[in-house]
Amino acid sequence: MSWRLTDLPDQTDRTTVVTGCSVGGLGFHVALELARRGGRVVLAGRSSDRLAAAEEAIRGEVPDAALDPLVVDVSDLTSVRLAGSEAARFGPLHCLVNNAGIMATPYARTSDGFEQQLATNHLGPFLLTGLLLPQLVRSGDGRVVAVSSQMHRRARRAPLGDPRRQEGRYSRWPAYAETKLANLLFTFELERRLRAADLPVRATAAHPGYSGTHLVANGRFGRSSGGGASIVDAASRAIGQSPAMGALPLLMAATDDLPGGTYCGPGGPGEVRGLPRVVGTRRLARDEDAQRRLWTISEQATGISYP
Repeated sequence: MSWRLTDLPDQTDRTTVVTGCSVGGLGFHVALELARRGGRVVLAGRSSDRLAAAEEAIRGEVPDAALDPLVVDVSDLTSVRLAGSEAARFGPLHCLVNNAGIMATPYARTSDGFEQQLATNHLGPFLLTGLLLPQLVRSGDGRVVAVSSQMHRRARRAPLGDPRRQEGRYSRWPAYAETKLANLLFTFELERRLRAADLPVRATAAHPGYSGTHLVANGRFGRSSGGGASIVDAASRAIGQSPAMGALPLLMAATDDLPGGTYCGPGGPGEVRGLPRVVGTRRLARDEDAQRRLWTISEQATGISYP
């Protein structure tokens, strides 16, 4: 059964942290709709200027929106730890949407020694989730949403090697696919651990289908405009559904009355576009051994153990 924006429940007295909120992107539209329904939204991103622009744009549609900025670069574990400390001022949290991410970028290592895509798309969100978990528990009805992709189906394997070593030749798209598989492995292992600990938090996941955001151009060119970047960005927007539509599966995963471990995505052919519904994953995403192994690797890499 499809989910519609009209199904989004009232968000009064609920606080949601949304990472990756640049104007026009998926996170921006998630934040906008939550604010429109009366929710308090923590806009989390690596640039204070971009957060200010997102806040201004949201207030243009929702003048009385309850918004708070939180500067965090999820590719940098030091930045994530600092943001985790600063987030204590927000009190109990009802939802964390781990939306920030990068796509198919050239090979690079972060200051922590990790491949950039793995650090940004998995390790940083893993650490942030652990740091914010006590606040999610305190709300009595917390939720963690991971944003995956249909590209998880193209992963050659789960990323279960040493995250500080490059095994074989780096290829940007297979590396991206592995991080999107990691998002699902993380979600299902987190949900199992939350149930075992009897904590009032659920873990869900979503993917936006093919949405016309800046991710493709940013990944290839490091920018979304100018020369070839403008051409790729325009083509992506022409082919894909709008970011507002792409945000609907994320909103469904964040707010609908769903059991933990639910995965949401567009309901159209190939899950490319359309109204969201509950969707399936490839078999490897449900491999409990891979889930446990990735969790252990992630704990060792980030220095946090939870729940």
